[in-house]
Amino acid sequence: MELTLAEAYEGGPRTLTVNGKKLRINIQPGVEDGQTIRLRDQGAPGRNGGPAGSLYITFRIAPDPRYTRTGADLTLDVPVSIYTALLGGQQVVDTLSGPVKINVKPETQNGTRLRLRGKGFPMYKQPGQFGDLYLRLDLSLPQHLTDKEKELFRQLAQLRGEAS
Repeated sequence: MELTLAEAYEGGPRTLTVNGKKLRINIQPGVEDGQTIRLRDQGAPGRNGGPAGSLYITFRIAPDPRYTRTGADLTLDVPVSIYTALLGGQQVVDTLSGPVKINVKPETQNGTRLRLRGKGFPMYKQPGQFGDLYLRLDLSLPQHLTDKEKELFRQLAQLRGEAS
């Protein structure tokens, strides 16, 4: 059964049809890619009128374009403007559990990692337990600068002794 990362995060009821029979299953939050569950007596009929066998369902979690999952931990690349990175400030980050406001310290470097405890993936069959969300800050440089902006950057470069 294929699930999105968000579906694996939320869990919940799903209906599937097996051999013309509709089955309703409840997926536990935090299922892993490749994890298999067993449903007793829901498989093929037994030989010579014996009881039905078990049905095995293997979950496939589709890759998510935003998050990388490692167990119950998630990693997310967060674009940050050069101005916020240099001067510091707040930024809103979308997590699977909803938006979170983070503080970016002044003079933050590209690639800085921040850890948000308990904002990762739910731990399978451990209600209320979550992994961590790691944010990798990715500085975005301004594009299409005006002549005035270019001049200000030249002046800044001269102040820092880095003029070309």
